[in-house]
Amino acid sequence: MDQIRERVESKHIIISTIRKEIAKEIVGQQKLVDALLIGLLSGGHVLIEGVPGLAKTSAVKALASAVKAQFKRIQFTPDLLPADLVGTEIYRPKTGDFVTRKGPLFNNIILADEINRAPSKVQSALLEAMQERQVTIGDETFALPNPFLVLATQNPIEQEGTYQLPEAQVDRFMLKVLISYPDKTQELEILKKSEFGKRQTIEPVVSPEQLWEMADIIKEIYVDEKLKEYIVNIVFATREPLKYGVDIGNYVEFGASPRATLALAQAAKVTAFLQGRAYVTPQDIKIVAPDILRHRIILSFEAEAEQITTDQIIKSLFDSIEVP
Repeated sequence: MDQIRERVESKHIIISTIRKEIAKEIVGQQKLVDALLIGLLSGGHVLIEGVPGLAKTSAVKALASAVKAQFKRIQFTPDLLPADLVGTEIYRPKTGDFVTRKGPLFNNIILADEINRAPSKVQSALLEAMQERQVTIGDETFALPNPFLVLATQNPIEQEGTYQLPEAQVDRFMLKVLISYPDKTQELEILKKSEFGKRQTIEPVVSPEQLWEMADIIKEIYVDEKLKEYIVNIVFATREPLKYGVDIGNYVEFGASPRATLALAQAAKVTAFLQGRAYVTPQDIKIVAPDILRHRIILSFEAEAEQITTDQIIKSLFDSIEVP
């Protein structure tokens, strides 16, 4: 444990440096920045939802600028095609053969901007890439670069011109973060920064090699057996709430998948690392659980009729399940 603690402390300074660079562009939004760092250090994809104008895109671009890696922004539109993401085979009349033209997914960090403005056939093109870190073009399968991270933004589904994301794709996002308006002090600071007109340049301060080193340290962060059981109980309670004394009626149609269990444990480890600790606490699990579970719990028609949200369901789970 002492050795792990020393390694965590030696690398934790890099996190402070990344935060400092992001702060040049983003005021506040601490929850969003933490979620982006969790995704970056765990290799998990992040879905960010909020009304227009809350710096979702700016935050992702700021993070990408702080990393020495290939970055590509893809603006999702209703007329986008799957080949516009993964690439396609182009016929060359002179030689009579086909040449593969790779798409923008062949980069380290992908900003899928307003992802829910493209139809389902385009969303399906991301399934293989997000889960297996590879894409198939024609008869060939190509590995995507390492690291590969999809950071997607979306407007609330009630907004004009949006599509519902398929459940299979949503489940591939490690985190779904809901962001809200800044407070009065933060908005005043945003106004003051904009008056100068000149923005600070974000410097790349972390390399892929450093990310891999931190990822190796995070794997060694200690999770007590009781906490592992606590994580499993939380996920199982979304499927069989009555067995765990959770009274949520018939509001849940489908609970979280085993992918949620793995994501919750990994995200809790990264949260401990971000705070400079070599061990996970119950509070780490509680902090990340809403972002891990909210998009994996499918509500019933009864819940929608009574305007019950997944966040209310998650709160009921934590109120009922005993903390070790």
